[in-house]
Amino acid sequence: MPLMPGSAPYHHEGGQIGVLLCHGFTGTPQSLRPWAEHLAAAGLTVSLPRLPGHGTTWQEMNRTRWEDWFAELERAFETLRGSCAEVFVMGLSLGGCMALRLAEVHGPLVRGLVIVNPSIVNDVPLLALAPVLKFLAPSVPGVAGDIKRPGVTEVGYTRTPVRAAATLPRLWALVRSELGRVTQPVLVYHSPEDHVVKPASVALLRATLGDNLTVRECLDSYHVATLDNDAPAIFEGSLDFIRTHASVPLQRD
Repeated sequence: MPLMPGSAPYHHEGGQIGVLLCHGFTGTPQSLRPWAEHLAAAGLTVSLPRLPGHGTTWQEMNRTRWEDWFAELERAFETLRGSCAEVFVMGLSLGGCMALRLAEVHGPLVRGLVIVNPSIVNDVPLLALAPVLKFLAPSVPGVAGDIKRPGVTEVGYTRTPVRAAATLPRLWALVRSELGRVTQPVLVYHSPEDHVVKPASVALLRATLGDNLTVRECLDSYHVATLDNDAPAIFEGSLDFIRTHASVPLQRD
């Protein structure tokens, strides 16, 4: 099936430090491509997969669920582990949630996390009705494109596939139930003015992760901060995070 422009996955072979990036729900690798390229230019090995059902049609996505998306992320993680001495995981929104899940499952094999406006709390009342709504309405209006910077767009679906969305509460509940297993350093970038994910997710991380967590505010960005005004600070901040927590030095190409 043809991909939406910008939806192709990205991979760069660099040094012994690997970075796995994960895009958000109904989004595509396009939302993280500048971040990935910035990390690659610093000499890192970078993997940015396209999650199943994303970047094609929302109808196709309705045939997938969170387990499919996480399986793809785990495949990319294992590939990086095969060629890198250590791996950091980074993500946006749902991608941040699945980055946390990788840390829960794989423990110290995940060296550290950088997540942007992560979604781990069901703060959308409509989703409580999704198990029933999916039989009545296959899609609802989309959430892509919450960007403050003029002239910048996110490649994503204009409709939210309800059947796929109905699987999210199970993922959120699982991640929340095992947050105590996340002992790696975690850097969170949070947009106070976010029209997609409400502050409850970051508040829960603050309450649970303690000293392992650092939160930085994106005061000039909306939800898709990786394409917004604070993107340069996120990109450089993630490199500084790696320099601080990696056991091997960065190697520029």
